[in-house]
Amino acid sequence: MAVSSSSSSNIVNCLFFESQAEDAANFYTSIFPNSSIGDVARFPGDGLDVHKQPANSAMAVVFKLNGHPFTALNSRPAEVQFTEADEVDHYWDKLSEGGDETKQMCGWLKDKFGLSWQVVPKDITKIMTEAEPDKRWRAMQAFMKMRKIIIQDVIDAVEGKGEKEEA
Repeated sequence: MAVSSSSSSNIVNCLFFESQAEDAANFYTSIFPNSSIGDVARFPGDGLDVHKQPANSAMAVVFKLNGHPFTALNSRPAEVQFTEADEVDHYWDKLSEGGDETKQMCGWLKDKFGLSWQVVPKDITKIMTEAEPDKRWRAMQAFMKMRKIIIQDVIDAVEGKGEKEEA
C-alpha cells in the first residue's frame, strides 16, 4: 500500500510487479465494475542499466477498481508550515517503528509485522505520470537512491538542481 495525501482517499493500494503492471491493471479493470485505467507513466530509453525495463514499457499505472484507487508499479528491486513532508514523516516513522530497516528502499518499508508499505508523497504520482520523460527519469533516479522519499530532493532532481555537483 502507498500512503498518500490525496483529498479523495488517504490510502492508495500499490501493487508491485516485475514487468506486468499494465497487463495486470487491464485485467483487473476488465473484471470489476466502475473501474478504469488512468495515467500510465512509461520507462524512458535511457537508464536501461538501472531500471532493466524495455523503453516505453509501463513504469506506473494509475487505475481504479470499483472506484478505489490503485497504482501498479513495475520494478526489479534488489530485494524489495504543515507540509506534505510532515505527513510522509508521520506515516514513515509510525509504520517503520520496530520494522526491518534493511528492507527500506525507494519509499518502501517493512513494519514490525513483516507487512510491506510504500509511503510516497502525492506529488510523486503527479511527477511520474504528468512530467516530461526526462523529468520522470530524473525523479526515478533520485528516489531510487532513497530509503524514505524526500520530496524536496526529488523536486530538485526534476528541476535539474545539483546536476553540476554530481557531474
